[in-house]
Amino acid sequence: MRTRAMDGITKPKQLFNLNTTSIVPIPKTPHLALSTPEWYDTMQNKFSALIKNETWELVPRRSDMNIIRSMWLFKHKFRSDGSLNVTKQGWAWYQRFTDFVLQYGFTQCKTDNSLFIYHHGHDVAYLLIYVDDIILTTSSDQLRQRLMTILAGEFAMKDLGPLSYFLGISVTRTGDTLFLSQHAYAKDIIHRAGMDSYKLVATPIDTQSKLANEPDSLFDDPTTYRSLAGALQYLTFTRPDIAYAVQQICMHMHSPCMAHWNALKRIIRYLQGTADYGLHLRSSSALSIRAYTDADWAGCPDTRRSTSGYCVYLGDNLISWSSKRQSTISRSSAEAEYRGVANVVAEICWLRNLLLELHRPLTKASLVYCDNVSAIYLSGNPVQHQRTKHIELDIHFVREHVQKGLVRILHMPSRFQIADIFTKGLPRVLFDDFRSSLSIRSPPASTAGV
Repeated sequence: MRTRAMDGITKPKQLFNLNTTSIVPIPKTPHLALSTPEWYDTMQNKFSALIKNETWELVPRRSDMNIIRSMWLFKHKFRSDGSLNVTKQGWAWYQRFTDFVLQYGFTQCKTDNSLFIYHHGHDVAYLLIYVDDIILTTSSDQLRQRLMTILAGEFAMKDLGPLSYFLGISVTRTGDTLFLSQHAYAKDIIHRAGMDSYKLVATPIDTQSKLANEPDSLFDDPTTYRSLAGALQYLTFTRPDIAYAVQQICMHMHSPCMAHWNALKRIIRYLQGTADYGLHLRSSSALSIRAYTDADWAGCPDTRRSTSGYCVYLGDNLISWSSKRQSTISRSSAEAEYRGVANVVAEICWLRNLLLELHRPLTKASLVYCDNVSAIYLSGNPVQHQRTKHIELDIHFVREHVQKGLVRILHMPSRFQIADIFTKGLPRVLFDDFRSSLSIRSPPASTAGV
């Protein structure tokens, strides 16, 4: 008998990684945590950082004091690859941090209080803080190192290197392109729903009319519905392609029906085939804002309110989007569309103010594309009509910015109205086209499969 080895035939040896990571269970009480070495060390580091940062000041207790209770909250924190993050980051009281950076030449952004700006000569730095996480962007590596040394000398902190993960969002840099993704979070939602092996669908919502209340067919597990709907809502931070579908199911969290549950499951079935999709951002020298806005008049079958949606681009990059039911009933399609125009103009005003504080003011008018001719006419016509008096504030707000040359309202044929993806279910071909226009695609080739 001849063996394969005798003939020089070999099978590649498959190596297995048998290393395991032991995750210590989350303790239910502080007493139990103190008896576990891993949690004890974490608590000790957190407490030491609070003392070092002088987060509080001990004072005698008086009978007239209203005591605010404090408590320990235990939670596992994971990296973008799903591994356990065991770094120890204690953090200072927000106001103390603010006072400290202001002393070193930062100014607090008025349009976003969590953003701090450093602008001295050619040195520019932007510092964004959220609880105990920070993003620091500087005009030079020397400035970054100097600011990090200053901050580390005052607060217990650690430099985690180039931006790769922030608030559950994975950030991948490829050349001059950034790819923002919540791939691991999307996979976790699919697993939590027990739908790992369900059949895929090409769109997150069908083209039928909007969801209505159906009190005769209530879903028997509203807690699970609310949990998954809330998780999907967070996923829209990098997935505007599901914003409208998620908005629809979130309107029925108080009393979900079977039809709502089926709509939620369809979103998850869509995510199964697109879990690795994310938002692409690329470097652009064009500093201009353009926006698309649309409204689906009286689409809600229960309230007859309209759904308005918009998306805003800075250069070629999508930076803001919304899908929301309007707060009041519109008596015509023009009125519904005009309320949508007012909403996106308000967002543009905020963005223009933010860019001004970043020392990058816009010199050209921002363009707003709408597919309703009557709404466009209202934005430029100074004549007041009897039938539009009830939306007078919105009309004056938009007209004022048009007259100042800050905004231009232009017509866009419905076939090319990208904002349609935020107000209604679309056929697959049109949905795919608009999704691509939002720069929602699979990861770059160099990161695919990571």
